This record gives sequence, structure tokens and C-alpha cells, in this order.
Amino acid sequence: MYRYSNGQISLSDFKQPVGMNLKEDNRWVKKAQTIPWLEIEHRYAALFTNRKGNVA
Repeated sequence: MYRYSNGQISLSDFKQPVGMNLKEDNRWVKKAQTIPWLEIEHRYAALFTNRKGNVA
């Protein structure tokens, strides 16, 4: 069983406790923006065909 959640924050909204922010020109931030996260989540969810049991 798989449940979609809308709790994902964007990288620009991510704040660290010490007040540091991620820079938009950071290479890892740019890389993360090129990955089709929604498509990956749909493919992952398709692996859970059983509707019974604990949520993944």
C-alpha cells in the first residue's frame, strides 16, 4: 500500500536551524531540479499493488 503526500517542500523553502539557506546556484540544487521527482514517485507507487497492510 502506498499513500501520496503533499508534504514535500521546495528547496527554496528549506531553512536550516542556524539560519543558513540553500543557494539556487548550488550544483546539487540545480541537479535536484532536473530530476522528475513526480514521475519517480508514480513508478515507485506502482510497485505497491496490494491495498492491504501497512503504508509504505
